[in-house]
Amino acid sequence: MAKLGKRTAAAREAFAGKENVTVEEAVKLIKSNTNVKFDETVEIAMNLGVDPRHADQMVRGVVGLPNGTGKTMRVAVFARGPKAEEATAAGADIVGAEDLMEIVQSGKIDFDRCIATPDMMPIVGRLGKVLGPRNLMPNPKVGTVTMDVKEAVEAAKGGQVQFKAEKGGVVHAGVGKASFGEAQLAENIRAFVNAVSKAKPAGSKGSYMKKINLSSTMGPSVSVSVDNAAGE
Repeated sequence: MAKLGKRTAAAREAFAGKENVTVEEAVKLIKSNTNVKFDETVEIAMNLGVDPRHADQMVRGVVGLPNGTGKTMRVAVFARGPKAEEATAAGADIVGAEDLMEIVQSGKIDFDRCIATPDMMPIVGRLGKVLGPRNLMPNPKVGTVTMDVKEAVEAAKGGQVQFKAEKGGVVHAGVGKASFGEAQLAENIRAFVNAVSKAKPAGSKGSYMKKINLSSTMGPSVSVSVDNAAGE
């Protein structure tokens, strides 16, 4: 077995025996054990009592984090004419139609969010095999297929986070940076948890939120009290 580095060993020791703590305790623990040379992302992983293979148990949604993500979001918009101009004015990084489709088909995906006007969906639909696995496919349920491209671009740039249950019923996302203040991170975490709570599908039976873990990019994880994270 490989020997643990001093930083990793120290972090694991600090986290040992810490389970089902409050959001504030978890944030403090994570921040006090980040000592790498970059600003780590604070990540949340939620184990839900759903099976996303069934349509009535899919969990999907979007939430605007009150303090943003700390990440520079690159946004691509499929639009033509006035709507393309509106997207550019709102701060979209890449705007186009068939030309943008060709760029994506070539494998160059230099963006983190993809937005499209409804009339562009016949073009965007051809990119399902490329955008789908990367969770970039525009979807009206999360506001990325819309005529209001200005609002969609500004929301994406302003700290909006999309979430979707993956295999095993796990939802995960970045909820801020380790450089954020403790109160800022706690507020973002609770906003995310509450959004996932409100997205509970009709087909969910029994316990919905089973477990919540928080971690930094390079650090160990700590479990958080579900009731505390949900503000109950």
